[in-house]
Amino acid sequence: MNTTLPRAPAFFISHGAPTFALEPGQLGANLRALGQQLTAIKAVLVVSPHWQTRELQVLTTAKPETVHDFGGFPAALYQLQYPAPGQPELAREALRLLEQAGWSVTADANRGLDHGAWVPLFHLLPQATVPVFQVSMPHRLDTAGALALGRALAPLRDQGVLIVGSGSLTHNLYDLQAPATPAVAYAVEFAHWIRQAVSRADVAALLDYRRLAPHAERAHPTEEHLLPLLVALGASHEAEEAQAIAGDITYGVLSMASFAWGLN
Repeated sequence: MNTTLPRAPAFFISHGAPTFALEPGQLGANLRALGQQLTAIKAVLVVSPHWQTRELQVLTTAKPETVHDFGGFPAALYQLQYPAPGQPELAREALRLLEQAGWSVTADANRGLDHGAWVPLFHLLPQATVPVFQVSMPHRLDTAGALALGRALAPLRDQGVLIVGSGSLTHNLYDLQAPATPAVAYAVEFAHWIRQAVSRADVAALLDYRRLAPHAERAHPTEEHLLPLLVALGASHEAEEAQAIAGDITYGVLSMASFAWGLN
């Protein structure tokens, strides 16, 4: 494989609700600006909570469809397409790296891109010309496993692969408010704690966020939407400082704050 490309960044992107595709807000504008800097990337690898499997799988589809894996949203959302090609060669390299790291992993040559992949990329790389593939999240994944998954995938960055952990900094759908509702205090406090821990590169605290962070179980009744943050962190390098990407808190409780490593 070609290892002479500039090292691609690693991102954690909050995709919030599927309506983020239609309501870009502050994060959407910031992603579009950052995407203009990503001129040398060869492909995008996305780990999304909307593809969970018993064991790890890697998407090797050559022409993945845009999957509208949600219901009850505005009709315009179902008309959106993100026709990026796949990248089977680099997907197989990801599979090899995961096997080498001790993961049990198989290929999936039929699945399309779930909304956790295409919704954030709709803003980051709107031309949909850069190839995209995915790695699934095992059902039993925890924070330590997510960090290890990112570390296993990190060498792909040296082959020009942008690694994206796609989730949400807060994600309690039971607490959703009307769209214009001011941010609820617990979501603000939890998101602030996470931002501080990421900025300090406090891996130990992030691994134990469930016990240490304020309102952790309310901010994330289940963990799958925060685990991609640990994947992206695991794919970063020690010398890289996290760059915060500002995003609003939407629907009162969904923090769209995101992070990048290796942009500079």
